[in-house]
Amino acid sequence: MEGIIKAVCTSPAKGTAKANVGQAVCVEDWGLEGDAHAGKWHRQVSLLSYEKIEEFKALGVSVKDGDFGENMVVSGVDFARLPVGTRFQIGNVELELTQIGKECHHGCAIAQAVGTCIMPTEGVFARVLKGGPVRVGDRLVVVSDR
Repeated sequence: MEGIIKAVCTSPAKGTAKANVGQAVCVEDWGLEGDAHAGKWHRQVSLLSYEKIEEFKALGVSVKDGDFGENMVVSGVDFARLPVGTRFQIGNVELELTQIGKECHHGCAIAQAVGTCIMPTEGVFARVLKGGPVRVGDRLVVVSDR
């Protein structure tokens, strides 16, 4: 299974929407360079399926890349259906799925505005096993799904 990266998003502060910066560097055991959520923990990078965002938009909600707090939007991969431990490769970058879903922060801005958010059920988190550059248009390949 493989997909294409549609957005690479970062934010300089926690609790704010991320912006699509087009490309970034994944730092081994840290996350995306310049992103406030990077660090030595299990949620270094967040990923969300492009198709799930499009389904959400079909409800009449206007959102842009990064509004859910995701670092990468990827078309062609249904992340929430993969088991923890799944590994992904983006060029030389290697990621390992560590968590599926999360609680929104005090009912995130999107949940407050429309009554629901997809990150708690569709967003996934990964740690960076091997760093390197990632950019819009890169292929993300599922290399194992334990």
